[in-house]
Amino acid sequence: MAAEYATFGLAPATRAGGVLADGDFQVHRDFMDFIVDGRPLLFRLSDLDAVSPLASDVPPAIFTAQVRSLLLETDPPLPGGRYVIYGCPECEDLACGAVTAVILRDGEDFVWRDFAWQTGEQADLEFNGYHGIGPYRFPGAEYRTALAALLDGAAHTRRRVLLIGARVALLAKLAASLRTIGIGADITHDAAGVPAGELRAYGAVAFGRAVTEETRTAARRAFADAGVDVAHVDGLAPIVPLLVAQIEHALDRGPAGRRRLTRLTATADGADVDVTSPCRVRLTAYRLDRLHRTHTHEVFDGVLGPGGHRIALNTRTVKGESYVVARTPGSVLVAAVTREAPG
Repeated sequence: MAAEYATFGLAPATRAGGVLADGDFQVHRDFMDFIVDGRPLLFRLSDLDAVSPLASDVPPAIFTAQVRSLLLETDPPLPGGRYVIYGCPECEDLACGAVTAVILRDGEDFVWRDFAWQTGEQADLEFNGYHGIGPYRFPGAEYRTALAALLDGAAHTRRRVLLIGARVALLAKLAASLRTIGIGADITHDAAGVPAGELRAYGAVAFGRAVTEETRTAARRAFADAGVDVAHVDGLAPIVPLLVAQIEHALDRGPAGRRRLTRLTATADGADVDVTSPCRVRLTAYRLDRLHRTHTHEVFDGVLGPGGHRIALNTRTVKGESYVVARTPGSVLVAAVTREAPG
């Protein structure tokens, strides 16, 4: 099959981490995704939990080596001129499986072809090839410009959050959970007196429910004075997995149009979820009872197609103060359960 011309670009993307209902966790990863003809290439791979080699948390020398590899300035890492396009977000081991492709130069152009799912040294195109993807021919100047721009370090993002609240024990558990999934976290009663240089290290600031409006305003002013465009998170409830999900969502600064999960609302009868491409969606409900104990219920876990979906909720599961968290491999959303349908 001849390779047709396609546009090539890069855009920030996130593999949302999180503390799961069963106590397990998945690591937060920020990376640069490949944008082919204006659409993330990852979205063409249904239900794939993976990241590109251009991850912001790898050492600078390795990141630079990955960029130069895609520019064909070094030898292919796999036999047959194959390169890893997407790999395991937890360990990046080829044995876990990876999407690979042949990358070659044709005159001034770069061609990506023969996409396959690969778990060993050799790719089996007959059984594991992505026959509906590619080949793509990228104009050389556009391709080189997009990748070369990464070498100035612009791909690295701030994956650190400042936690402000009164319940030290809860904040300590939250900070520990965030650090477990790869997000740095620091705890303080307020942001007064924190040097501007330190504030610039944060990508988000999260407030507990008991934090006064005066303290919130002072913290926002401190970040503004430091020249930091930081995301603000108002904690919904003292539930650690819920707060982790809120912070994960706040740290995802990519364009909304390039996310798989775009909308989540919930009433006592059901949750409405919008997705942009086929992907696995997990829905978890959290409820606080009258004694402020947390009850967790797995509501849904399955692959949904593009469009809007209504997922039924058990009214006994979400009675009282309840919240729903929806997760896909690349994004997470949180919604409070309302008593009436949203108008």
